[in-house]
Amino acid sequence: MKILLLLITVTISSMLYAQVGNDKEKATVLRMREEEKMARDVYQVMNDKWDQQIFSHISQSETYHMSQMKLWVDKFDVDDPVTRNNDKRGVFTDQSLQKLYNELRASGLQSKEAAFRAGAKVEEVDIRDLKAALAETNNADLQSTYKYLIHASENHLRAFVRNLKALGIDYKPVVMDQKEFEEIMNGQGGGMGIGTGKGDECGMGNGNHCCMKIREKN
Repeated sequence: MKILLLLITVTISSMLYAQVGNDKEKATVLRMREEEKMARDVYQVMNDKWDQQIFSHISQSETYHMSQMKLWVDKFDVDDPVTRNNDKRGVFTDQSLQKLYNELRASGLQSKEAAFRAGAKVEEVDIRDLKAALAETNNADLQSTYKYLIHASENHLRAFVRNLKALGIDYKPVVMDQKEFEEIMNGQGGGMGIGTGKGDECGMGNGNHCCMKIREKN
């Protein structure tokens, strides 16, 4: 009897948990699920073309970010657009993301510099949208996910800027304002890492690493 009651309790709790989240939160979770996929898909195309380690590494990170958003898709019990489209590269339900992917893909295939610029723009867009998503929810767990993703995108943006710098190019932001950009470049962005870290790009604490910090070598 105790086991039966426990199973009933767990089932009811799971059903209730699946129903949390308002319509706006659900819509944003779906958007960010596809936006992380858009980033991954762009980087996979750029890696196929230019064979640069930064694209290989960060595309793997974006795959992990997609999985983090899939957890929320499942928790909110909403239809996953990525699964619906069989996770086909370059295919999106959100038409604004489809348009952005097409534009970034076309521009990034022109040159290695253009590919790095496309990567930087992806991260700027992601940071902007994640910060908006963070501001619209009071769900503490969802906020933690968004903060983690913001932190990761800030790391990625710095990496692309470094790679452009190595080409002799001083990158200027195309989505965010100069002040926010400079704060991120100085490691003062709005994201927070999960776990501990004392490094120049990670969270708080005394460790040496946090999140999924990726070191690009080009």
